[in-house]
Amino acid sequence: MSLELIKDNLTNPALLFFILGILSVQLKSDLAIPRNSSKFISLYLLFSIGFKGGQELAHTAFDAQIIGSGLFGILLSVIIPIYTFFILKRRLSIENAGAVAAAYGSISAVTFVTAVSFLELQNIAFGGYMVAVMAFMEAPAIIVGVILIRLFAQNGASTEGNMGTVIKHAFTNGSVLLILGSLLIGWLASEQQAQGIAPFTTDIFKGFLAIFLLDMGIQSGKKLKSFLDQGWFTISFAICVALINGIVIAYTSGWVTSVEGDRFMLAVLGASASYIAVPAAMKMAVPKANEGIYLPMALAITFPVNITLGLPVYFYIVQNF
Repeated sequence: MSLELIKDNLTNPALLFFILGILSVQLKSDLAIPRNSSKFISLYLLFSIGFKGGQELAHTAFDAQIIGSGLFGILLSVIIPIYTFFILKRRLSIENAGAVAAAYGSISAVTFVTAVSFLELQNIAFGGYMVAVMAFMEAPAIIVGVILIRLFAQNGASTEGNMGTVIKHAFTNGSVLLILGSLLIGWLASEQQAQGIAPFTTDIFKGFLAIFLLDMGIQSGKKLKSFLDQGWFTISFAICVALINGIVIAYTSGWVTSVEGDRFMLAVLGASASYIAVPAAMKMAVPKANEGIYLPMALAITFPVNITLGLPVYFYIVQNF
């Protein structure tokens, strides 16, 4: 693998701001991003990536590669929680195994956005339809996780609410609704109309991403110490499953598309883990699941592993195999 590629990723300002956030916690600094500001920035990032994806989609002719990639992504969100659940339930409770499995079958929108920035640095394009694939990968993983818990739990009290409520929540979750809505609006808007808001959707994107990753670093740093006390199984799993999923998908994505950018984004989606949509769904559907396990695994371990080591590894595989 090119050392220059790894160096470029490690000197990416967005990543360095993430590291700065972790460092600030270790130094016991009072550095903090106001909660409302952080929420606004996350909404902006989802809006921007969805809108730009819709614009790309409007200029894309649907073909077998696009359909195949979409189905491949959705299939991943079903397969990953199933196989990870059977590994996890050997060491964790059924509820915790199902919640963690759902998190790893789902996706991280922030990892996706960071991967978009990574591709821009490499001058590699990807299809706008990948934004839709990302959005559609969240709900199936949540549903599969809840079904597995209901099938293997000792009693029916392990989950709350009917499956219809869970499905509705999965699709109406704020992040999913915003990304799909922005995608549709971007698809409907003319090129001239899109240019009118380009300074907001494009020009300031990387700056907002850097500030958001600074906040993610602060949040990860706060959760890291208590999570390390959980033991080596969850830490090792959070590292290994991300890299294994990403590497395998980087290879196998060539079965459905030959576009390097699309293959890379599929690998990133499969390697990432949700720490927004899944925790929100699990709080409602599986209150017995311990948020102190699945949330830090996704945010404090898998997320930094992906953006530091994973992105250049997946990109190298896509370009060479």
